[in-house]
Amino acid sequence: MTTTQIRPASAADLDAITEIYADAVLNGTASYELEPPSLAEMTRRFRTLADGGFPYLVAEISGRIAGYAYAGPFRPRPAYRFIVENSVYVAPWAKGGGTGRSLLERLIGVTEALGFRQMIAVIGDGSPESPSVRLHARVGFRHCGRLEGSGYKHGRWLDTVFMQFSMNGGSETPPDAEPGPVRA
Repeated sequence: MTTTQIRPASAADLDAITEIYADAVLNGTASYELEPPSLAEMTRRFRTLADGGFPYLVAEISGRIAGYAYAGPFRPRPAYRFIVENSVYVAPWAKGGGTGRSLLERLIGVTEALGFRQMIAVIGDGSPESPSVRLHARVGFRHCGRLEGSGYKHGRWLDTVFMQFSMNGGSETPPDAEPGPVRA
């Protein structure tokens, strides 16, 4: 039996992360980017989140990076500081094996421990059969919005779906303290 290890990502993982994301950009509709970012750009993005104290995780199976997930700021305005946006990407060879779910469940746990109140998924190709929509629904995210025809990729219009997951009392109670990483 093969086990999946979920751990914090490191700079040593960035080649594999860049490769996984490049496949998603070139062959999928989850990302609205049209050209895969370079390793240097992916390193910059990783450093920005890591330096901000946000969680960035990888799934490893038999020594290979099978996927990654991270949470970062939803929007830059200060009133959004209790909300994070997630991203989950799985290598083509690992899709359908539970890697995405393992990553997302761990990401939720880590983010909740940091004190955040909501996690938002902004899903490109928000069709009901989208693997990302189904994954988020399975772990308890609820639909909270749709932008119809908001992206054009691979010769078709795509809807963007927003899904939301409440943590730490969500919007039912005022926050006890500032969440997670301290931001200037």
